[in-house]
Amino acid sequence: MAVKDRDRFSTATRIRLLGEQTAARVYRSQTRRQARRSRLTGRAALLALVLCSLVVALAYPIRQYVSQRAEIADLQRQQEQARQRVEQLRDVKARWQDDAYAEQRIRERLHYVMPGETGFIVVDPGAARQSRADLGAADRPWYSNVWDGVDKSDASDQ
Repeated sequence: MAVKDRDRFSTATRIRLLGEQTAARVYRSQTRRQARRSRLTGRAALLALVLCSLVVALAYPIRQYVSQRAEIADLQRQQEQARQRVEQLRDVKARWQDDAYAEQRIRERLHYVMPGETGFIVVDPGAARQSRADLGAADRPWYSNVWDGVDKSDASDQ
């Protein structure tokens, strides 16, 4: 026992214990400091700043690029529609160059008949009913009918 007690009070033992206690305190303070320390370093902040400035600098040109691409697509679609319309008009022009087609259309529109043929006009039953409804217009003075016609044509324009 005497050796144990003597070791307990020896200078080397006390210095060793004091060193271990100090090391434990330093270790604890370092772990606390590291826990409080932000993960955002100066380099990371600079990198974030550079990336944000690049995004801001490129936002407007990218938006312009996208809108111009949409406009180009719209113009190409319009061009294709115009091309199709030109083809349709060329087809119509070619048909009108044919005398048989022109004669057929003229006979249909103007109700012409060739000598020896009998022409018939089919009246729409709905139109006949409407004309009967307009028979009341004969009882009115002529100028009322003229103004009604002007009013009807003006209303149809709008």
